[in-house]
Amino acid sequence: MRPDRYPRRILLAVTGLSPQVVTETLYALAVRPEGRPAFVPTEVHLITTAEGAERARLTLLSKDPGWFHRLCLDYKLKGIAFDETRIHVLSWPEGGALEDIRTQEDNERVADFLTERIRQLTASEEVALHVSIAGGRKTMGYYAGYALSLYGRLQDRLSHVLVSTPYESNQEFYYPTPYSRVIYTHPPENRPIDARDAKVTLADIPFVRLRHELPRRLLAGAARFSEVVAAAQEMLGPPELVIDLDGRRIRAGGRIVPLPPADLAFLAWFARRAAEGREPLACPKDGVPEKEYAEAYLREYRTILGPMGGDEATVKRYAKGMSKDDFLERNSKLKKLLTRALDVSARPYLIHGEGKRPKRYRLKLPPKSIHFTAIDDTPSGFSPEAASRACRGQEAESARGTKSKRLARHERQTTTRRSG
Repeated sequence: MRPDRYPRRILLAVTGLSPQVVTETLYALAVRPEGRPAFVPTEVHLITTAEGAERARLTLLSKDPGWFHRLCLDYKLKGIAFDETRIHVLSWPEGGALEDIRTQEDNERVADFLTERIRQLTASEEVALHVSIAGGRKTMGYYAGYALSLYGRLQDRLSHVLVSTPYESNQEFYYPTPYSRVIYTHPPENRPIDARDAKVTLADIPFVRLRHELPRRLLAGAARFSEVVAAAQEMLGPPELVIDLDGRRIRAGGRIVPLPPADLAFLAWFARRAAEGREPLACPKDGVPEKEYAEAYLREYRTILGPMGGDEATVKRYAKGMSKDDFLERNSKLKKLLTRALDVSARPYLIHGEGKRPKRYRLKLPPKSIHFTAIDDTPSGFSPEAASRACRGQEAESARGTKSKRLARHERQTTTRRSG
């Protein structure tokens, strides 16, 4: 659907000491769209500093001169909600407005503020967001554009407004009026010019949309700009899988994920094949267990358990080979664990089925991206103790599931004997 047809159409502008950017952009979008459908916002939002907010209030929203209201009246633009509640002043989390952007801390606060505001405005599918980066300091425009790249959808747009000379940066100019209005150029020339003759052009700025690569938690909740960028970078960077069999964990997408031995063995089996450049594996046929599959899987499993492992139940389960149900169940369980831990970042590390029956399964990572080694660096916030606890919890969950299945199978067999 075209942006101009969305029920909520929001113009978001970043400004500093030149509130004219709002009326100039609104004019270019709604009055003189120049070959594109007119985009008449239902709301206008402004992000600025404390002084920028005061200037916007006095020049755009006051009774006199009230340039926003005059523009709407001059060009019969109706139903645009813009008031002081929609002027968002850059501020610190602990309170206090940002007067200007001069330090590294100021820049970081601007980045976080813009990221969160754009995340909120793009949360609803009923909204088409148009972001103007024509005003404010360069860092404001940069962060606004980057935030839209992180969170923007197909219906969202990014632009910069261009004003012809000598109207550009003229404090008296707000938009081309439909009637003659004389203003004056900067000193010392002080030449009279007519605002009606100004040319205002909207320059669309293409941007890469990365929203579909972000974890759901970053779409649903507040996050710092640096955190969102890091998440996108993980997805865009080359994937790397490190398998630590002794530690019973992997590192994927920059995160450490503990895995129960049965699931880790399944992943290691396919990772080993991918590292050696071997062909995909066909899923076993119904009623025809694959002996070679079971042997390869159990080799990885025994390596993980070590010489004192002694899990006879698993060895017995695969004594006749790996059945179709075993194969699909193991893959499904592994997929759930990785998706739960990595969200959308799990995609490169999943075992994919391809083609028609029988499907052939493989880990799509290139050989150079797979490493079997100990993981000795732990990301902040995830200690080895936490990894161990999580692994034990997953193993317990797996054991409970296996026990429940055995009980259910026993009950079915008992019922069958009784009925017989």
